[in-house]
Amino acid sequence: MRRSTPGVKILQYVILAAATIFALYPVWFAVLASGRAGGRLYTFNLVGMFIPVEWTWENYRVMLLGGQPFLQWMRNSLFVAGVTTVACIVVATSAAFAFSRFRFKGREAGLIFLLAIQAFPGVLALVPQAQLLTAIGLYKNPWGLVIAYTSFTLVFCTWNLKGYFDTIPIDLEEAGMIDGCGPVQSFLLIGLPLARPALAVTGLFAFMTGWGEYALASVIIPAPDSAKTLMVGMYKIANEINIPWGYFAAGAVMVIIPVLLVFLYLQRYLESGLTLGGVKG
Repeated sequence: MRRSTPGVKILQYVILAAATIFALYPVWFAVLASGRAGGRLYTFNLVGMFIPVEWTWENYRVMLLGGQPFLQWMRNSLFVAGVTTVACIVVATSAAFAFSRFRFKGREAGLIFLLAIQAFPGVLALVPQAQLLTAIGLYKNPWGLVIAYTSFTLVFCTWNLKGYFDTIPIDLEEAGMIDGCGPVQSFLLIGLPLARPALAVTGLFAFMTGWGEYALASVIIPAPDSAKTLMVGMYKIANEINIPWGYFAAGAVMVIIPVLLVFLYLQRYLESGLTLGGVKG
């Protein structure tokens, strides 16, 4: 292999540094704006656009303890995202294992049907989903939003887990069956532990869907303010005549924290799951 010349390496590092700054600066800009007094989004101090030359916790105090029900919005979003994650993992794992391991009539048609559902524009399903939830009495109800998110996310979760189960050697399950395991025990004791990396990715995706989605939540739970999710509530703040940018930036920073905590918790499964596998005793 040819070694890169110093000039090529310098160019690569410059491109990588520029791409990193381009990706991270919007988040850093929101952090800086959340600490500016007076609800200002910008500052005329050029240094202050990159370094926090001034800082106040007033915006965070107002968002947490002020007139906006921010904590209630966060509780609503945590409930919806958490239940959606659990529902998607429970249903998708069993469905994906069945599609991966069993050969039954309608298997291929079922996979194609799921793919067609995933390709259908989600925006067009807003009104029918609202009508269905109204018919069963779950419109303007967080459980209705959980059902909508689960149905929306379940297809991707199933396909993602099915692809990972396909990579797990079936010989491991057959060895377990020789020792007396049935299909359910093979699924619980062999398939699931080996699929931890895929389960972590699937759970993170389901949580982020329930946490950060706006369009469906704004249609299914339009009012009152205390029942809104975090994204709908944040949009309400940004849609005011005099936008309190400092409050909005403080809320945006706090929105990131639960997702980071979930990622840090699941990261160990992503790392340890890569080393799991069958070894000869």
